[in-house]
Amino acid sequence: MPLTGPVDGESVPGLFPAPELAPPATRGRTDRAARRGVAAARADDAGRQLAFFGAEAAEPAVADLAGLLAGPAEGSVMGGTARLAVVVDDAWRVHVLVAELAARRLPTSWAAAGGGRHTVRTAYTRVLKPLVAAWLRGPAKHPPDAFHLDGRGLRLWFVAAGSVADSDVLLRLGPAAHQRVGTALAAVGLPAVPEPGPDGLAYRITGRRPLNRFAELVGDPPPTVPRVAWPYRG
Repeated sequence: MPLTGPVDGESVPGLFPAPELAPPATRGRTDRAARRGVAAARADDAGRQLAFFGAEAAEPAVADLAGLLAGPAEGSVMGGTARLAVVVDDAWRVHVLVAELAARRLPTSWAAAGGGRHTVRTAYTRVLKPLVAAWLRGPAKHPPDAFHLDGRGLRLWFVAAGSVADSDVLLRLGPAAHQRVGTALAAVGLPAVPEPGPDGLAYRITGRRPLNRFAELVGDPPPTVPRVAWPYRG
């Protein structure tokens, strides 16, 4: 998918390859190993069920970009078209977002935003109009009644504005935080309340089970994301 490229003369960021899935477990396990697997599955049954909503459970779709809007991304409409834009604070986030948007066949550009940050934005396109329009109430961002989260939406939110802090996961919100976002997090087993931080409000995911669920939902990191920057199952 062609990109519109940087608007300020920067070099093109390298696109990260899609993460490789772990190979399936060997079927020829001994009965003893099988019993251990059953016990482990029962002990973590609720978390395992959430794998059906994980980032690798479906093909990339434009609807996944609701995860960006749940965070700090902003949408704008022009006639029958719309675009998304989000400011990110790490180079790896630019790379991953460009790759994710390209996977959804959306022309994308990026530009320096000062302080080492970059703005990543899509072109205006008719493809985004239904999604962005559903999130706007006049100029203000507001989650639609049908808003929900799954692994792909959470993955995009984390790529744009998530961090690992003191073993917890923080998901930064935009200025138009809304209770429905918290409800959507709770619906996938991630109860959290927004708390103030250096960059504004953020949801904090804490506790072993919620953190493991989050890691399972967002999936493996792209290969070149710093290990300390991505959540893993504990």
